[in-house]
Parts: sequence; C-alpha cells; structure tokens
Amino acid sequence: MRPLAQTLTVCLALSLSLAAPSLFDGPKTADHHGMEKHHDAKIDRCQGVEFDAIVPDEHGVTFFFKGDYMWTGFHGDAALLNRTYKELSHTDAAFRMHHPDSADHDHIFFFLGDKVFSYYQHKLEEGYPKNIAEVFPGIPNHLDAAVECPKGECAADSVLFFKDSKVYQFDTRNKEVKLRQWSHLPNCTAAMRWLEHYYCFHGHNFIRFHPVTGAVVGNYPKDARNYFMRCPKFGHGSNDTERERCSHVHLDAITSDDLGKAYAFRGNFYLRLSDRQADGWHAFPISSTWKEIEGDVDAAFSFDGKLYIIKGEQLFVYKSGTDYALIEGYPKPLKDELGIEGPIDAAFVCGDYEVVHVIKGQKMYDIDLSATPRTVQKDALLPFPRVDAGMCGPDGVKVFVGAHYFRYKSPMLLSHSRIRPHPHRISLELLGCDH
Repeated sequence: MRPLAQTLTVCLALSLSLAAPSLFDGPKTADHHGMEKHHDAKIDRCQGVEFDAIVPDEHGVTFFFKGDYMWTGFHGDAALLNRTYKELSHTDAAFRMHHPDSADHDHIFFFLGDKVFSYYQHKLEEGYPKNIAEVFPGIPNHLDAAVECPKGECAADSVLFFKDSKVYQFDTRNKEVKLRQWSHLPNCTAAMRWLEHYYCFHGHNFIRFHPVTGAVVGNYPKDARNYFMRCPKFGHGSNDTERERCSHVHLDAITSDDLGKAYAFRGNFYLRLSDRQADGWHAFPISSTWKEIEGDVDAAFSFDGKLYIIKGEQLFVYKSGTDYALIEGYPKPLKDELGIEGPIDAAFVCGDYEVVHVIKGQKMYDIDLSATPRTVQKDALLPFPRVDAGMCGPDGVKVFVGAHYFRYKSPMLLSHSRIRPHPHRISLELLGCDH
C-alpha cells in the first residue's frame, strides 16, 4: 500500500521586496507614525509573494513569512511577525524539528544572518539566539531555506539546508553534514514538507522534489496560488470540495491505493488527493467513482493492487487503475471473505504485510489475507471505545476519532498502548483547513 502521501501545498509567489529592519541593524530611524503608515499597507499574498520561509507549528498550523510580516494558515491577512515572535524582525529560513526522539521535537528554528533562534509554543528558548555554527556545525550563515526530513523519508533524522545552488543534509543525531549538488532545482527561497512530500518555493512557483535524490516528480513548476491558498481567479476547488473538506469534523474511512491516490470518505462524498498532481483535495460523490456503492462506507483499505471497501455486511473489491472496476462476483459477504461479521469501524494494511487490521468497537482483529479461508488470527483491546477510521503509512498508524487523529509507530504499539498520544486536528494537519 502506498502511503498517504500527498502532494498539496501552499502558497506563494512573485517577489515583492520589503525593506525589513534586521535585528542586528542598530537603532531604527523611522518614527512611530512612519512605522504605522508602513504597516497600514499590508502585503497581499494573492498578488504574488516570494516567501522567506514556510513552516508548520506543533499543532499543524502553517505559517508563511515575508519580511516583517507573517500569515497564519491558508487565507487571511498578514500580521507583523514580532507580534507572535517578538524577538524577530524577519527571517532567512525556518523549519520545525519533527523528530519525536529529539529533545527539540516540535521546536521551530528560525535563521537570521549568522544566528539561530529556537522557539517552543511561540516562546524563545533560554540561551537563544546562538551562532548557527554552535547548533548546526558545518551549516553556512545567511541561509535561503530549510526543511526537516525524518528517518524513513531520509536515511536518518535530518534537516535539509539550502543556500544558493547547494543543499546541506544535516544528520541531527551525529551532526554530520553531506553536501548535495541539485543544480536542476531553482534557488529555493523557502522549503516545506507537507504530508510526507517535499517542496521548493521560488518566486510564485514551487517544485516537488525527492528529499534524498533531489529528483523532480511530475510536471513542475506550478503556481503556488493554485494550491491551498484562497485567492480570486486561482485554484480549482468546487463548493462541494470546500464544504466537504473543511465544514465537517470526522472521517468514515481513509486509505491510499497503489497508484499513490489518497481517499478520505465522509457521508456520501469522498475526498481525493492525487500523488501525481499537486492539486489538493477534491470532493466527489462516492457513486461517481464506485457506482455500486450508495451512501456512506464503513472502512476501506488497499492490498495487492486492489481497493477494498466495506459497507455493512458486504465487501466490495475493485481493481485499482485509472477507473475502478468492480471485480466479478463482488460484493460478497464480509464474513465469507474476511471471517468477521460487520459492521466494522476501520481497516488498514501496513506496507507489503499480508495482514489487514480490522477495528470493531474497542478491539482490533488481525486477519491474514494470504490464508484460505481467512480468519481472525488474534485480537487486542484498544485505548479507544470506538474509532471512525484508520490507515497506515511510513510514519506509522493513524487512528481517527471524531475531529482528531492519533499517531502510533506500529499496529503493535497501538494494540499495547493504554495512553493516548497527542491529538492532531484532522482539518488542520491532514486536509489543509484553517480551523
């Protein structure tokens, strides 16, 4: 099963240069009233902005930075940067350290000149700012961009730093630096990791690249204003898309197929995110793609080039492809096919393993898909009285409950845990909404 990997991102373009005062520039010469007039004319990012940095916080809210301004989320007006990060006047680059085993997990690092600032929950950590060389030895000053790359997507927990045409891969554990020459990429003014994909921003365009090889995947560059920025005359989401993506709180099912397409089901609609086209989530009636299914579904999972959809006591199996064709003889009773009675709440397969994990009530049942007949091999009690959906990817298992999802490193840790991890907002961190 391919990961929920997705390709959507955000934001900005064209260069609008702002003369932002540096923290190290000395006393300001403009008077108070002059500064107020300057800040009355806020930047409109829909006119095209070349961002200095793009970074999510620990809650999944994405921030965009240009000069002494910042934006919160994918729409709305600019605000002064120092209202949120009072020690900063502007930034060269920024990234969130999203490595759970690190002491700096969920800290945001900002780079300005030869200094680095570390913030946690928008508060500057004691002892900062520090010299970049002290915290990230081997990394140059006056950076252009930075982005985190966790183990599994890179060989080790790393940060990619960009300066001019050079990329520095910094191993956060052993502090080693490897220099990459990706001359086919533009000089990235901002970089971003979004749903396990990586993007280089330059001007009003962006390019998706592989974090290990630097290879560009797909037809790029693309205009950033078309992707999760709400700008007049840009974007291609329908009213159904916006309503279904951001106006509801839960999911009925979620999976990704072998072609890299992710599907999130809710009510009579499904949201699709294509791995091949960075065009965001789009909503469609379920019956428009799977005409044999009416109304909502209970669970969905992908295995061996097929998409399995479960509704009530029936199992539908479709061959993955440009169009989904129901395999002859289906639907069949769920009990006959998986050895378990419906209705169920969720189902997922991890990687190439031949086990489907089925969640029903407060229990998770493991079923060997290679066995004949298929029967429950074992079961385990979960730390949730009920879940709505579940899926598995390279970053572990996501369990969806109401408006939130919870991440576990493996099905085994999910089945043995009795303490819920930190909740993540589905709308914010998965679907790219602003609330």
